[in-house]
Amino acid sequence: MADAAVAIEVKGRTGKTSSAKAEMGQRDRQFTPQLLVVQTGTAVNFPNFDTVRHHVYSFSPIKVIDIKLYSGTPAELIVFDKPGVATLGCNIHDRMSAHIVVVDTPTFGRTDDKGQVAFDLPAGEHVVRSWHGGQKSPNLQTVKLDVPAGGGPVALTLAE
Repeated sequence: MADAAVAIEVKGRTGKTSSAKAEMGQRDRQFTPQLLVVQTGTAVNFPNFDTVRHHVYSFSPIKVIDIKLYSGTPAELIVFDKPGVATLGCNIHDRMSAHIVVVDTPTFGRTDDKGQVAFDLPAGEHVVRSWHGGQKSPNLQTVKLDVPAGGGPVALTLAE
């Protein structure tokens, strides 16, 4: 399954908040990327690369956003400080939508066009959480993953 968020809770790795920055732009009246996966505490910028103005909003429980009509780059970054899924839209262009998945682990990624994502993991039992825009629930799906002794690269493929 392409464009799915995947987060792994690795035993021994803390879920501290991040001070990272990320970007979800608007280009050709679309959000780019349409799925952004970030760690809690990440500050996200919403630059508008179009010649028309946008009004980015979200009423999601993890983060309410209301960046009124603007061009260029908003003055303030939006800090995503709670885990979960934020669905975004543009109040001017109804067909524009995107998702930001906020995870409370530093081990996360997004599946590629083949539905694959890879991680370097230590041996042990870990928790894998995933989410895709096509699922009805805003909750991340959870499964256990056992990595054999020695650990190492682990490739995951999410099926549709």
